[in-house]
Amino acid sequence: MDLKEKGTPLHAATVVGDTVGDPFKDTSSVAMNPVIKFTTLFGLLAVELAVTLTAERGQGLSLVLAAVFFAVAVVFVWRSFYGMRIRGGAA
Repeated sequence: MDLKEKGTPLHAATVVGDTVGDPFKDTSSVAMNPVIKFTTLFGLLAVELAVTLTAERGQGLSLVLAAVFFAVAVVFVWRSFYGMRIRGGAA
């Protein structure tokens, strides 16, 4: 199959994918930009906090805080995926 032929099913699928994908890409990139920046900033601050706490008070406090933050993250992930689901009613 020649990949440069127009009018083939492959070309039609490519055009549809490009038409559907571009608006999503253009709008989602703007929405994801603050999320990516916040996540990067939070990660850098968390690393700085972990290094400082380990140097000052030992590794025990850092491990406890890591476990607490992990538990909080698991709660938020659970709520976002399972707690906010739309339940279907009996129709």
